[in-house]
Amino acid sequence: MRRTALAALCLAAVATAGLTGCGSEGKADDSSSHDPSARNTAKEGKNTPEPAKEPFAGLTAGDIAERAFEATNGASSLRMTGDVPDDGGGGGSIRIDMALNKRGECAGTMGVEGQGEAELIRTGDTVYLKYDEEFLRSQSEGEPKESVDATVALLAGKWTRMSAEGADAEDLAELCDLDQIFDGAKKGDSGATRGKTTTIDGTPAITLTARDGADRYTLYVATEGEPYLLRLDSASTTEPGSLTFSDYDEPVPVEKPAGDVLDLDALG
Repeated sequence: MRRTALAALCLAAVATAGLTGCGSEGKADDSSSHDPSARNTAKEGKNTPEPAKEPFAGLTAGDIAERAFEATNGASSLRMTGDVPDDGGGGGSIRIDMALNKRGECAGTMGVEGQGEAELIRTGDTVYLKYDEEFLRSQSEGEPKESVDATVALLAGKWTRMSAEGADAEDLAELCDLDQIFDGAKKGDSGATRGKTTTIDGTPAITLTARDGADRYTLYVATEGEPYLLRLDSASTTEPGSLTFSDYDEPVPVEKPAGDVLDLDALG
């Protein structure tokens, strides 16, 4: 099976390297300290509307990014949704919709664009997978037809299980490791800039941008409540993609599949 976990991890690592620890921006000015009219209004006590409060006033883009990753790393769980490159050489993109927590549990779906989908649950030391027929056939491209047909008949639409410690489950287990998702968030020395404010799925956010050669990265950070990372876009020529982060600290639905489950380890 193609590697799917590391594509998401690399996207986060590459983008954060250019966004955190950046001090190229100066501190934002407090406009009230330089605007005479603001001082006069305060003295006269006039009932004029207060200007909208600037989010993260006085902080550089690097400061904001560091706060975002500190808050995000502090979350017990989150949901990660988006498209990342298929690094298995098949082209296209991988669609991920996964809820995961700090206990290494996860539940969601993943699939290659136009090539089917698989459901994934990890709880305890077991990984559960359910593949559709399109996914199985696309992953078995080039193999003898009889073998592919037998695999489809055995696995399509059925829940399977394997040990999370096994070699076949290594990449899938990594995808469920919330600590590894942002493991690449190290301090960097590239310049980052503050952008405009916007909303991500209804949540107010500030935009941060950074460049690394021809590659451009955009980070969206919540401006209300915890400064969580809401979205990460990569316009990289080698790792393009976009990931959205939501459902912070929400329970992850990791109930074991009901009914018969095929043991792949027993099948060898």
